[in-house]
Amino acid sequence: MHSTSSPLRLLAALGAAALALTAAACGSGDDGAGGDGDTPLIGVILPDSASSDRWETADRKYLEEAFEAAGVDYDIQNAQGSREDFQTIADQMLTNGVDVLVTVNLDSGTGKTVIEKAKSQGVATIDYDRLTEDGGADYYVSFDNEQVGVLQGQGLVTCLEGAAGPSLIAELNGSPTDNNATLFKNGYDSVLDPLYADGTFEKGPDEWVPDWDNAQGGTLFEQMLTDTGAEIDGVLAANDGLAHAVITVLQRNNLNGTVPVTGQDATVQGLQNILTGDQCMTVYKPIQQEASSAAELAVALANGEKPETDASVVDPVSGNDVPAVLLEPISVTVENIQTVVDEGFADAAELCAGDYAALCTEHGIG
Repeated sequence: MHSTSSPLRLLAALGAAALALTAAACGSGDDGAGGDGDTPLIGVILPDSASSDRWETADRKYLEEAFEAAGVDYDIQNAQGSREDFQTIADQMLTNGVDVLVTVNLDSGTGKTVIEKAKSQGVATIDYDRLTEDGGADYYVSFDNEQVGVLQGQGLVTCLEGAAGPSLIAELNGSPTDNNATLFKNGYDSVLDPLYADGTFEKGPDEWVPDWDNAQGGTLFEQMLTDTGAEIDGVLAANDGLAHAVITVLQRNNLNGTVPVTGQDATVQGLQNILTGDQCMTVYKPIQQEASSAAELAVALANGEKPETDASVVDPVSGNDVPAVLLEPISVTVENIQTVVDEGFADAAELCAGDYAALCTEHGIG
């Protein structure tokens, strides 16, 4: 699917271009204000704040920091799950004269429409975190998303070590319109399918969750539990939000802590669920690196550079190679939660508040 070389090695000219920018420029907030004429203006559209906390608590913060450090103007807005708003925001940004448009698509159709409009106006585009299938963005910045899924699959296997008899596994996948969700599933199925085949695991319900909607995920899992007579032994949940929805259902059935559940995103809620033993693992994606890489690319593009990357991905629809920055994910269990805290992604005070204080002390987190 992609090359496996080091995540990013931009040309020396890229760093020089970023450093040469005037540090006096101020960033715009969400008011859509343009740049000052000479200073590049970069637009970013985030997808929502419901599917995962990360978009507002991490990505926005780190992108703002990177743009401020580079001395460019920026406009970061959130479509809040609305495809109509996604397109409206893009139109506003293009009207305001952005030099580069960085987008996290809600689906590839909407994303492609926005990218094509930007290209028609000579505006460079970056797919951030999610590839827009057949979109034709200039660059793609994300994580090795199949590896994310591999880590989830391996994590579930580890959590079920020693279980008696074939374990019945339920898979609760992400949104069918998100290419990342497909890549995650490719990854964890590459681990689980051989175990289904040899009888170590038994394949149970396997469902996609529209728009990563946690409430729908909980409803789907409740039906899975009913259909299997509450005999599910492990759950491959595609992210921490869906994992928490699963855990809520398990709690109502007095099964939490006995049925291993995976996750992803290393949210505070996900980490707390690991501390209580209700979730067996998550995947930490160093979002600061992702945001910094995207910002660095955007600054270079805004200054007329054509930076090189050491990786590429194949667009599954067009078949075209897309230059890419692919960062490495990290598996997180109760044993290495401190890593997420040390990197500043999770705040220890928030993570270890209230009932979680004693658990943090027990596991040396702080």
